[in-house]
Amino acid sequence: MVDQTKPWDPESDAIPTAVAERIGRRGGTATIYDIAELAGVSPSTVSRALSTPGRISQKTEAKIRAAATRLDFRVNPMARGLHSGRSHTIALVVADITNPVVFGIVRGAEQAASAAGYTLVIAESQESGPTEAEAVARLIPSVDGIVLATTRLADERISEIAARKPVVLINRFVDGVPSVLPDVEQGVSQVIDHLAELGHGSIVYVAGPDTSWISGRRWETILQAAEERQIAAVEIGPTPPTIPGGRDVVRRVLAARPTAVVAFNDLIAIGIMQAAADRGIRIPDDLSVIGFDDILGSELIVPALTTVRSQLPAAGARAVASILRRVEATAEPPDADLPLLETTLIVRGSTGRTRP
Repeated sequence: MVDQTKPWDPESDAIPTAVAERIGRRGGTATIYDIAELAGVSPSTVSRALSTPGRISQKTEAKIRAAATRLDFRVNPMARGLHSGRSHTIALVVADITNPVVFGIVRGAEQAASAAGYTLVIAESQESGPTEAEAVARLIPSVDGIVLATTRLADERISEIAARKPVVLINRFVDGVPSVLPDVEQGVSQVIDHLAELGHGSIVYVAGPDTSWISGRRWETILQAAEERQIAAVEIGPTPPTIPGGRDVVRRVLAARPTAVVAFNDLIAIGIMQAAADRGIRIPDDLSVIGFDDILGSELIVPALTTVRSQLPAAGARAVASILRRVEATAEPPDADLPLLETTLIVRGSTGRTRP
């Protein structure tokens, strides 16, 4: 213990030599015993202050937290889990970690998890349902909740996982499981209105993977909107959600003789534009192209891609927040109908008026 006749002052006093040397021998890692010595309290008091705020006096807790900050102390989530039954870790499972659409989701999820003192771990399914199921099975014992972003699992499997651990879905709906979804109707309505104003009368929708719920939802909405505006619409797919996938499907797209193509995502749209250019098709003079997601790079291609922007960081943050509300029991479990996230058409150079 420090000399109680002269309490340690966190704002002016240096760390006692003995404490600094002991921490140095451990490679710079402080413990609650070091904090206790610095703050002049018992280790059990430090433990209570850091694990369950409010159980001791504010003055003592402030002193302990000042000492912890001075020693750059970090709570070990695994050790904390021994007492709480939680690991303070959340898993984020994505279909393809190389897809730029994942970047925004990861950023939002990480910021929300970190702000709450949780660690975010990421697993990839490589667009495979069996691989995703294996990854989830490995993660379940060691995490407090799971965010399934762009999941390729069947509804029944998702429900089974949700019965074992808190689960939140992104871009997928399963009855009884909280979902973070974009406002599909909002974005698609803007797409069809935009194409109608430009005089387009025939469009192709290039679908994503057949296991993608959001791809099917977009096609259903496009079909309804096109019918209401008396625009011819056909669906082509499924298609791998990649640039090569877009390049490979361009022959089928052009065979349909559309004046515009709406792709499942920006990567497919970019692949279509590249392959169309190779065939002498001018974008947008001969063919207008629209994507979804507004990924990094969509405005770098020439011409820049018209796309529907989604709130990807907000989706990741909202999913983690939903997990935390149930894990921390700070509120009633959220129902499955979380508010829809706004979608907005970003008009760029890849769309134009049809030629007479």
